[in-house]
Amino acid sequence: MQAEDILMELEELSPQEEIKKSEIMEILKKYARIISVNDLMLATAHMRKDGEYVHEKYREKYLKIYIKYFIMRMKEVKENDDYVDATIDKTAFDESFPMLERTFEKERLSSSKDDKFPLIYVITALYTTFILEEPIHPVGSEFPGSLFVEEVDGTYYCPVKENQKDNVNAICHLCLAEQTPDI
Repeated sequence: MQAEDILMELEELSPQEEIKKSEIMEILKKYARIISVNDLMLATAHMRKDGEYVHEKYREKYLKIYIKYFIMRMKEVKENDDYVDATIDKTAFDESFPMLERTFEKERLSSSKDDKFPLIYVITALYTTFILEEPIHPVGSEFPGSLFVEEVDGTYYCPVKENQKDNVNAICHLCLAEQTPDI
């Protein structure tokens, strides 16, 4: 089983009229189990290196949020059996595949087939969006200009979502947050 096989298994769900969260979770758990502690350490080191380019004022918050909600989600995925097994937004799921495929191409840490960083990225994005039904950047994530991802009356808002509309590689296309109004 290779990390990229997750896409094939997920695509096999697409012909179904409805897709249940439990069907997605079964696949996410299966692939989360092939991610080792070493893979998580490499991903954390990569995120810390990327964090060097984040403005100093935001760097520690960025690292805390991303490491907690990105890397540490693997443990949560493996153990979470406490979710409402409802149907998912099938259109959003089906439309996510080109972006998920590009994630495996562009998020590699190395040329090694054993590189699990793209898998971690994909699992986290799918789990957060379709199982938790939360934005990919967690509520409270801060962006330059003292702008935050927030929840208002059950709707999630992101101040930078609109900035990514032309970036075909942005995971923001999968995110269920809406653009923060008046920004």
